[in-house]
Amino acid sequence: MAVTGDNLLTPEDSNQIHGDILESIFNHVPLVDLVPATYVSKSWKLAVSTSLQGGGGGGRRCPNRIKPWLLIYTQNTRFPHSTTAHAYDPRSHVWIEIHEPSIKFISALRSSHSTLLYMLSPSSFSLSYDPLHLTWHHIKAPHIWRIDPIVAMVGKRVIIAGGTCDFEDDPLAVEMYDLETCKWEMCESMPTILRESASSTWLSIAVNSNKNKMYVVEKSTGVAYSFDPSIKAWQGPYRLRPQTTSTISHCFIGFAKHDRLIFVGIIGDDIKSIKLWEVDGESLEVFREIGEMPKQLVERMKVVSSEDDAEIMTCFGIPTPSSIGVSLMDDLVYIYISSVGGAIIMCEISGDGSGACSWTSVKNMSGIDVDRCKVTQGTVLGCSMVGLDDLDKALRESRKFQVKETG
Repeated sequence: MAVTGDNLLTPEDSNQIHGDILESIFNHVPLVDLVPATYVSKSWKLAVSTSLQGGGGGGRRCPNRIKPWLLIYTQNTRFPHSTTAHAYDPRSHVWIEIHEPSIKFISALRSSHSTLLYMLSPSSFSLSYDPLHLTWHHIKAPHIWRIDPIVAMVGKRVIIAGGTCDFEDDPLAVEMYDLETCKWEMCESMPTILRESASSTWLSIAVNSNKNKMYVVEKSTGVAYSFDPSIKAWQGPYRLRPQTTSTISHCFIGFAKHDRLIFVGIIGDDIKSIKLWEVDGESLEVFREIGEMPKQLVERMKVVSSEDDAEIMTCFGIPTPSSIGVSLMDDLVYIYISSVGGAIIMCEISGDGSGACSWTSVKNMSGIDVDRCKVTQGTVLGCSMVGLDDLDKALRESRKFQVKETG
């Protein structure tokens, strides 16, 4: 259903439905369709707000609360980089196609630590960090040309490190752009132990917004460092390696709610299992396992179970640890195969401190109209906490949202 004003009730009609009944109805309405409801009357706007905040009881989280969306951009990697955008809303269990005004792509789109999207060329650097990427900031390119750097936004500073392509350049070079002073600065280079892996392909990053720090972990070894932009220096190393007899072939990190650092480990080169651990935020020591993906969902990421899956594997091969991506925000962890139309598994971490996890498979509808076997097609994934105000602003700026399928 498209979001328009054609189906709105008049204020006189709205008086016929109110109170708990109205809130109960809104509990079953996709978030994107709640925006027009807030225009009807003050009582409807209050009912929408109450439906998204109440109902937890006993200190439990509201079951109808807003949850982070998974955003998927499918892009032609060749100029002019035509792009389609889809989002999965886990609160409403629906896929949404986002129709956006065309923008000028200076290069292929890339993502970093959930919310940040960016484009990098030898002459310019563009980034967007609002939930629905309505606004793009265009700044001059960093001093050193890079093809696969790690990029992070820490407070009002943008960090770009590694990924250099010229043998004359320091492969560990770090630059920082201050959005307030509009200047690039050189920082302490990355630790030399990361010399062989100083790119986004081999490093996972996470940002603690409250502490204004960036954390970097080598995916294959678990060796980690933190970077403090206020002093332009690195701290570490830390060894993020759980006490387990299993072989962790790949790992990822991300921050959940209340600054909880989560470590995601891929077990075995053949993806035997995927586990989650919680890391102590001060010592950076892995101190407890909080979840393991059910075996049937692990197999879902590997086994051909449909014609679409068979087509994906024909084009891209059997999934390996390096083809897996992770996006984490609030208490949701999205684990996915990065190819067009790849499998998506969602894990929700309990908010009561117990660390309990609930797992589910999400049917990927983002690539249903895409030619998956085009080698020029690529995907960029991330997640954002999208609220009613964000959707309202998007609608006012000519974005259109089409609810497509139930996930």
